[in-house]
Order: sequence, then C-alpha cells, then structure tokens
Amino acid sequence: MGKVQSERLISLDVFRGATIAGMLLVNNPGTWGAIYQPLGHAPWHGWTPTDLVFPFFLFIVGVTTHLSLSNRREAGADDRAIMKKIISRGMLIILFGLLLNAFPFYWWGRIADNPDPTFLQRVAYRFDHLRWAGVLQRIGIVYLIAALLTVKLNRRQIIATIVAILIGYWMIMTLIPVPGTGTIGALTLNDPPNTLAAWSDRLILGEKHIWASSKTWDPEGPLSTIPAVATALFGVLAGQWIANKSRPLQDRVLELFGYGAIGMLVGRLWGAVFPINKNLWTSSYVVFTAGFAGIVLATCIWLIDVHQIRRWTKPFVIYGVNPMVAFIGSGLMARLIGSLIKVDYHGKPTSLQAASYKMFYEPYFDPKFASLLWGLSFVVLWLGILWIFYRKNWILRV
Repeated sequence: MGKVQSERLISLDVFRGATIAGMLLVNNPGTWGAIYQPLGHAPWHGWTPTDLVFPFFLFIVGVTTHLSLSNRREAGADDRAIMKKIISRGMLIILFGLLLNAFPFYWWGRIADNPDPTFLQRVAYRFDHLRWAGVLQRIGIVYLIAALLTVKLNRRQIIATIVAILIGYWMIMTLIPVPGTGTIGALTLNDPPNTLAAWSDRLILGEKHIWASSKTWDPEGPLSTIPAVATALFGVLAGQWIANKSRPLQDRVLELFGYGAIGMLVGRLWGAVFPINKNLWTSSYVVFTAGFAGIVLATCIWLIDVHQIRRWTKPFVIYGVNPMVAFIGSGLMARLIGSLIKVDYHGKPTSLQAASYKMFYEPYFDPKFASLLWGLSFVVLWLGILWIFYRKNWILRV
C-alpha cells in the first residue's frame, strides 16, 4: 500500500478524461432531432446522465486544485505567488470561453432588416449579440473563487462556506420576490423565464447576450454560478481526503464512497423542497451530483490505483491530460463543420456535419443509433488528435 500511496493517482486523469469525453459525446450528436433520452438534458427539473457531466468536471477541478496548491506550497511558493497564479489562470480560462463564443468573430447567418450586410456589419452584430456566459467562463470563475478560498480557509471553514452558499442560495431562490411576477421565487421555480436566476440573467447580462436557445435565461448565468462554487469546494474536500496519507488508501476510498452515498441521499431528500435542476444549479443538485462524483471517483481509485486494473484506462488518460485542448479544439471544430463549412448535398448547401451524417450514418441505422454513432465517431476522432499530443508530450497548461 505504501507504493500505491506514493504514486500519482492515475484515476484522477481517468475521471477527468471520461468526463471530457462524455462532454464531447453529449454536445455533438449526429442530429439533435434523434438522441437517446440519457444523452439529453432533463427538460427542467430532474436529471439524466448528461446532467452529471458538468458538475463532475467542476468536482475534479476542486480535487486537483487542492493537490496542485499542496504541491506548490511544498515547492516553496508563498500564498501571494500562488494567488497571483490562480487569478491569471482563472482569467485566461474565462478569456478562452469568450473567444470560443465569439468565433469566427463575425455573424454568418441572416440579420433582420439588413438583407445584404457588409463584413464589418457582421462583425459588429456578432459582438453586439455575443453570449457572455458559457461553460468555460463558469469553469474559470468557479476555479478562481474556489482556489482563492482554498488558499485562505481551513477544512472547517470550507465546510462552513459550502453550507452558507447552499442554504443562502436556497433562501434567495425561494424567499425573495421575483420582480415583475408579484410572487416569491418558490412559486416560480417551475417557470424558467420567471425565476430569480432568469431575472438576474437579463439584468446583468442583457437580453442580447443570453444563450440563444433559451432567450430569457442562461444556464451558466451569474446567480446560478454561485452554488457551482460549492461543487468545486466539495471536490477540494475530496482532494484533502484523498491526499491524507496517514491512513491506507483503501480506507480513504471506502470512506469517500460512504460520504458520496450520503451526499446523494441528502440531495434527493432536499430535492423534495428545492428540486434537482441543472439549469438553476440548485443546492439539492450540488449535493446530489457531488455525492455521485465522490462515488464514481472512489470507484475509479479502487479499480485503478488500489487494484491496479488499468488496461482500459489509456483512452481516458489521453483525454484527461489535455482537457483544455479537447474542449476548445472540439468546440472550434464543431462550429466549423456545423455552421461555417458548407458542401453541396442533393443540390442544397448543407453543413459538413449534417452532410456527413446524412451520407454515412442516417441511411444505414435507426435514427437515434445513427446519431449516437456520429457522436462516438467525433469522440474517437478527437482521441486520435489528443493521442498525437500525448505522444509528443504537448500539454496545454493554463
């Protein structure tokens, strides 16, 4: 057991890599018109496996944040240097998210009341309607806040902060009257455009800068980002638990599994009064998904680092060591082949993504299975790209 404890836990890369691969899969089906129910988000309240992907990633961000900060302190870095690095890293992740949202930095579709816009008008329109929020932006903000708190707070203070965030968010979302509705937030939770989070999205972000698919609220909006910090802080606690080498790794894994099971139970019970909801990132969702992540991580450590069952792990390790390349690169590719690059298909200009799906998948398989196969092909393609990076030891360190 001493040898296992001294090694870098491969399971952390596997967990992170599986999460990123899952993110690529659910974000890139062959067609959104035909997907299996587990590969789509819950319509509003409730959860599917897809709704676990993002909180799992924030959870592992918290785990690795603690481990990284511990390593820097052991190397002699003081808090000022560590905090400076945290701020620069968080801001860079946010910048990457904004650039990904803006790509290709002009609007390629139609513009209302302007049938023949110039290129500069397309650029202006793009930035005038740029979505401010996004997955990378939330990751950057959550990492920034959670890491700075981890530098300054001890374990008990982190637990107190998590409790304050989750109970405070519950009270804010349910007890405060929502402007324009004439009622408290608890009575608007079933009405997406009229929750307090939706109202704050429109107030802070502006209606032209909200996620285009929802129009009136943003799933990564500012208010719902606050409880997402608690998700990462749960990961920090898990990281502290895993890194405590005073007891055998197997014992720590079993305890992490137990705490995860308790978290899932508490989250489900809390969901009876504050529903589990990814778009609102409700407190019950935080506790439930953090508990679930703890169980999955404990299982990974038990299989990979305790019992050395590793043959199946290489693809996930390859994804896990370069998560930023995978997310940013796949996002740029998806925008290119899904919207920008057009080919002639049966006499009509069709996106490269749609044409490839219609030519090589749709005619031969059931629609949902064909859509899944296209998504898996996208994941495998990026596994090949990342394998080249892995072999060359090219790692994007933010």
